[in-house]
Amino acid sequence: MAAKGKRGAKTNTDRPGGARARPGFNSGKRKSCYLCKDKVVEVDYKDVDKLRRYVSERGRIRSPKMTGACRRHQRQVAVAIKRAREMALLPYVGPDAPPARTRSRSSN
Repeated sequence: MAAKGKRGAKTNTDRPGGARARPGFNSGKRKSCYLCKDKVVEVDYKDVDKLRRYVSERGRIRSPKMTGACRRHQRQVAVAIKRAREMALLPYVGPDAPPARTRSRSSN
């Protein structure tokens, strides 16, 4: 009789390390850096149209997993977004962001 893994689960031997594919996760090609494709050397904080692609609707800086930016350009984008925010070219928060949660002690 053939030996089975934990709880009778099948192991996938065609994946490196025998890891199983997780459902709902894309095991395809990694996103390539948009800025590397355009051969951008330095990210400019005044180029707001390019920076908006790296900011969510709520105004948060998107992670490299979501944008596909390389390490070098992700750091430059983050610094450029912070500079653009300070110069009032980009908002700190989105248009209708929920109110900040505060911890208030309720006096009963």
